[in-house]
Amino acid sequence: MGYGELTIRSYDGQIDRAGVEDLERRCEVAELDDELVGVIQGSIKRVTGLHKPPDNLAKVGYVLGLRVAPVHRRKGIGLSLVRKLEEWFVAYDVDYAYMATEKDNEASVKLFTKKLGYVQFRTPAILVHPVNNRVFHISSNIEIAKLKIEEAENLYKKFMASTEFFPYDIGNILRNKLSLGTWVAYPRGESRGEFGSNGQVPNSWAMLSVWNSGELFKLRLGKAPLSCLIYTKSSKLIDKFFPCFKLPAIPDFYHPFGFYFMYGVHHEGPLSGKLVRSLCQFVHNMATKSKDCKVIVTEVGGNDSLRVHIPHWKLLSCPEDLWCIKALKNEKKNTLHELTKLPPTIALFVDPREV
Repeated sequence: MGYGELTIRSYDGQIDRAGVEDLERRCEVAELDDELVGVIQGSIKRVTGLHKPPDNLAKVGYVLGLRVAPVHRRKGIGLSLVRKLEEWFVAYDVDYAYMATEKDNEASVKLFTKKLGYVQFRTPAILVHPVNNRVFHISSNIEIAKLKIEEAENLYKKFMASTEFFPYDIGNILRNKLSLGTWVAYPRGESRGEFGSNGQVPNSWAMLSVWNSGELFKLRLGKAPLSCLIYTKSSKLIDKFFPCFKLPAIPDFYHPFGFYFMYGVHHEGPLSGKLVRSLCQFVHNMATKSKDCKVIVTEVGGNDSLRVHIPHWKLLSCPEDLWCIKALKNEKKNTLHELTKLPPTIALFVDPREV
């Protein structure tokens, strides 16, 4: 059976928005006989942590949002979309292209690694914690303070600039309207004046920033096992009438909801694990005041000990996401080979703009 001509073009918000939203709803922009059948997104930025100094800046292109309508899959549309996006990356002098997918998504992994030449690079963990009405108690021995944007920017550049995929424009991220702020935690009495002034920090401290993804888009759980639905309903009833049981309640995921994304999580010192947990609890308490926020999400390196201290539900989390990467310049292929042979780094910086 023959197919019409496939056209790949730039996205037009006025013309394509409804069609793209329909593709997303079907879950699963290319045109086939004037019908939108596929879409892909990409972004370009400069990062540190991939090259050794002094040439430590790299330009990377992120592949995201690849969708093909179910009835048009296995026709090479996804392959054509990615190749077209890579051409755009090359035109803007990008060093590496990278993408993230679920490790068990065989179709996606096969497309990128077998057909497009990407190599598996990192396996971070996505940690998810539901937001419920209970407010966490934070120890009075811990001080939590909100930083000014300039203070946060300086601390990130000082302590995380060598982290893989650290964005060179961290200041733009912190100043974005979706970034709710940056907070630090430290033992009470161990910091005087402005935190981090003159480069001085306590022996133990932790920091993180919060991104309100719910302001950009909403999520909804389409289908779920009957057992999950029953647990959701019953746990809410028990929590309402028998609060002393303290049974964890699953939020209502069957209607559109938003989420907070915690990024730039950093910690130092023997007490820092406890401080990270307190910051996460602080963010949860903040989220309870939001009407739409139902979960809090963060992503950490696969070998990062932070995952032990970040509250999350295994039921909702993904222990191994998969990042794949590809060199778009011949002179970068040796560098990429060296990167993929090195042991996974402990920390990763996940750009909230790409979530």
